[in-house]
Amino acid sequence: MKKITFALFLTLLLSVFTSFAQERPAATKVKVTGNVTEKISKQPLEYATITLTNTKNPKSIAGGITNNKGEFDVDVTPGTYDIKVEFISFKATEIKSKNITENTNLGTVGLDEDATQLQAVEVRAEATTVQIKLDKKVYSVGQDLLVKGGTVSDVLDNIPSVTVDADGTIALRGNDNVRILIDGRPSNAINISEALRQIPADAIDKVEVVTNPSARYDSEGGGGLLNIILKKGKNQGINGTIILSAGDPKNYGVSGNVNYKTEQFNLYTTTGYSNRQNNGNSRTDSQYFLDGVTSKYTNERRENERSSEGYNSNVGLDWYLDKSTTWSNSINVRRNSGGNPETVITDNFNAQNIFQYTNYRFNDQFSESKSAEFNTNFVKNFTKEGHKLTIDGSFSSNRDNDNSEITDLSITNTANVQTQQRNIVQTDYVLPLGKASQFEAGYKGDFNKLFTDYKVDNLNAMTGLFENDYRYTNVLDYREQINALYSQFGTKINKFSILLGLRWEDSKITINQLTAADFSTKKYNNFFPSAFFTYEVSDKSSVSLNYSRRISRPRGRFINPFSSLSSAINIFKGNPNLDPSLTDAFDLGFLKRWSKLTLSTSAYINKTTDSFQFVRSPSGEFVDGTPVIYSSPVNLGKETRFGFEFTLNYNPFKWWKLNSNFNFFRNKTEGEYSYTVTEQGLPVTVNESLNNTANSWFTRLSSKISLPYKIDWQTNFTYNGPQNTAQGKNKGNGAVNLGFSKDLLKDKATIALNVQDLFNSRKRITETYLESLNSYSEMQWRTRQATLSFTYRFNQKKGEKQQQKKRGDDNGGSDEFPG
Repeated sequence: MKKITFALFLTLLLSVFTSFAQERPAATKVKVTGNVTEKISKQPLEYATITLTNTKNPKSIAGGITNNKGEFDVDVTPGTYDIKVEFISFKATEIKSKNITENTNLGTVGLDEDATQLQAVEVRAEATTVQIKLDKKVYSVGQDLLVKGGTVSDVLDNIPSVTVDADGTIALRGNDNVRILIDGRPSNAINISEALRQIPADAIDKVEVVTNPSARYDSEGGGGLLNIILKKGKNQGINGTIILSAGDPKNYGVSGNVNYKTEQFNLYTTTGYSNRQNNGNSRTDSQYFLDGVTSKYTNERRENERSSEGYNSNVGLDWYLDKSTTWSNSINVRRNSGGNPETVITDNFNAQNIFQYTNYRFNDQFSESKSAEFNTNFVKNFTKEGHKLTIDGSFSSNRDNDNSEITDLSITNTANVQTQQRNIVQTDYVLPLGKASQFEAGYKGDFNKLFTDYKVDNLNAMTGLFENDYRYTNVLDYREQINALYSQFGTKINKFSILLGLRWEDSKITINQLTAADFSTKKYNNFFPSAFFTYEVSDKSSVSLNYSRRISRPRGRFINPFSSLSSAINIFKGNPNLDPSLTDAFDLGFLKRWSKLTLSTSAYINKTTDSFQFVRSPSGEFVDGTPVIYSSPVNLGKETRFGFEFTLNYNPFKWWKLNSNFNFFRNKTEGEYSYTVTEQGLPVTVNESLNNTANSWFTRLSSKISLPYKIDWQTNFTYNGPQNTAQGKNKGNGAVNLGFSKDLLKDKATIALNVQDLFNSRKRITETYLESLNSYSEMQWRTRQATLSFTYRFNQKKGEKQQQKKRGDDNGGSDEFPG
């Protein structure tokens, strides 16, 4: 593996040096610059093409494409040129016989939409599913056949660099300290993993993957951030889409997005209903030791039938107060209810592995969640392009109610009621300085209250009454206040860009365990510097070096001592004494575009202090002679993560698109963990070294082929390599997803079929080695699922380009600079 890593890194360096050697412009050339926009909306057009043909030598042709700000920069030898600016579905603009003898700025070139082309354009020529940029990857959900009828978790699981574990844990480049944003704001969900499984994929427009965010973003998330952007209709007039889906196991739903846009306002809504069932299972085989000698064996088997019925609606209004001012308001409402009947069968064996008896346990769980969120956004664009002020507010309320009745030798009732209120206010100010510099500053206040009431009651067989079990009962009041200020300055000198930023966050965390009468307050403030350096080797290749400091604050079940009791012998226990971890993130990247291929590579190092990891330890309690094992997060110590990844977009033919991603990382942890056990009636402290070095990797390959008769075929293969952990190892695992679609009714409709986990192979497989326990476990959250969907579009063609809102989706400002 070391040789493979070295070869990949050497390939990166050779690519960079080759580009420097082959693409250095001749000293006699001059620059032709400018920017391309939509004439009506004044919004920049990315990937517009610029062609310059020498009038005296037609074979002498130069050209380039615009960046995401619509800017272009072309090197030509002095002479007279015919210049042509083109973009799909827009009328081309030509400048005849332009005499260019020195550096020339053509200014702004505005393109008009070509209504004839829009009606006659081949609708199957869709936008690239994944757009690779130097600082992020943008994933267009609408083009993906594999998520039709699925959820946001299914969407994330198909994105380069992102993995979703069997239990819903989301990781970016192998790091699960990831910040999840929705429309640039933190999600208001209490359990983010579960919430993402409730939001239908059809409500999502695109997802932005930012591996090393700048000072403008929250410092939260040592592994980076994912920004989930919801659909908001943007086309003129009234138009929209309706989607029907059904699948097996039970999975059916309906959703629609409609918008009505005029010169004065844009009214839009996305509303959906879903009813789904996810069948899952798990197994844990354990060998227990007492004083170094085997004492017994257990084989635990679980079967789940999770059901979920949900409704979500997002209604918004963009009000164009004048040509430079927009006020947007939206309301998002979600409601979900479901059950999770779980059967647990545990076979018990003696020290000689001879069967003794079987325990049966049935957990009938019911859950209900409600959330409401109001968002408001004010944007003022000043006279100078890029000069703007934005003010945002987000106010949300969320309530989760989980109840279960556990039946084994007795009856146990659990109730978990969680309520959360989150208020966010933010303002951002962007000021261009000259033609090549930009200043940005802002404030953000994030105020969060989470109240959790978890109760366990056991039936007393003698009295017939339920009695509270104080061991697992807890009331937790968690409050978080974070005030942040940031400033950053960017400039561009020729082909060299610099972005320097500094963010300051003041945090006040209060944790009040009402049941245990334990109150604690944590106050700390931190500076989070960031620095981004980019060199444009040419108009098609760039090199970058980035640094940022990040923080990961423990929340929710990480700090709640008890929030579930699904197993009598394997219990998750939160740790209210967890401290936040701090990460220094370094990233070296290279981006290269060819006519049919886009390559993005990066080498990265993350150094984390007070990293929290999960450890397993005996609780000292026994159930029918079987030790009860706690699984808890602890501040382990230091963690150093080194990795290398590359992402490829390759279109060998018009009818075939390939996307691939490979990530290798090496994770080194240093730390110790102590716990107390009872031996021969006396307490004994066990000190366990958790020093560990682990290598792992994962890869993803997606292929999309356009077949005759307007049939599309998409295949996705994912493999997660094995990885050693501090107390065992995770085994490798692979899965395949498959999808087909066909256009109908003169391309106004599409029918699609997809199969998730085609070979039913997606499982989390772990091995754990402790002084008192060895165990092997498999967990499959969802078995193979097939979904059939029907999409109908009215007043809107498939793949039709939509107008961008005047405010970007990046929650204010931009990492790009004028020039």
